[in-house]
Amino acid sequence: MILELTVPGRGSLVSSASPSYQGHRYPVEIISHCVWLYFRFPLSFREVEELMLARGVIVSHETVRRRCVKFGQAYADGLRRRRPRPGDKWHLDEVFVRINGEQKYLWRAVDQDGTVLDILVQNRRDTAAARRFFRRLLKTARTVPRVIITDRLRSYGAAHRQVMPSVEHRSHKGLNNRAENSHQPTRQRERVMKGFRSVGGAQRFLYAFSGISPHFRPRGHLMTASECRAEMTARFAVWDQVTGVAGQPAAA
Repeated sequence: MILELTVPGRGSLVSSASPSYQGHRYPVEIISHCVWLYFRFPLSFREVEELMLARGVIVSHETVRRRCVKFGQAYADGLRRRRPRPGDKWHLDEVFVRINGEQKYLWRAVDQDGTVLDILVQNRRDTAAARRFFRRLLKTARTVPRVIITDRLRSYGAAHRQVMPSVEHRSHKGLNNRAENSHQPTRQRERVMKGFRSVGGAQRFLYAFSGISPHFRPRGHLMTASECRAEMTARFAVWDQVTGVAGQPAAA
């Protein structure tokens, strides 16, 4: 199924195919619902299994895990393609994460509206790591910001001069609260999952999580109840398009 829609702020059409479910035992509605439950709420695979059982669907926690691994990143990519163009002010930050007992670093970039632009798990936080993240970020966002805001880590300044010297760089601890606050949902999931077991597993999960979870977290405190419901209805419609549920024939 091919979807075509106008992305706000870009003025052009984006075409994308929904994932293929050929050969899978469960229909797309069940697969997408399991993935939604796992990435939207702080649930374990076994808890998703229990919630599905309460709805009369028998699916093992291992099947839920495999479907989240297979489709999580694809769904996240689909949602990212439908986002408006990111803002021109980017906040970058890095925090340590414990992976299999070893300290690694999670690099994150958000725009001025708090939209997560990209994440990258790396072994270090030196200039090479900052440069690698900058280049990945520019490739993912497909645009260049007007200004980037970071803390006082010197690696940012060195990488900035090498990768995007024409972009204004503001380095100040107090200006970067937006990026630091964006780590909070990750910390919550990290506690529920009792840490990550591998760098690759952490990267896959956090990339999908940062693409799916925020999609269902509108800024409800700035809306009336009816506005929030309308916004969530629209977001679920986009989810159905991304996952392919919208293309399924209606039940008799």
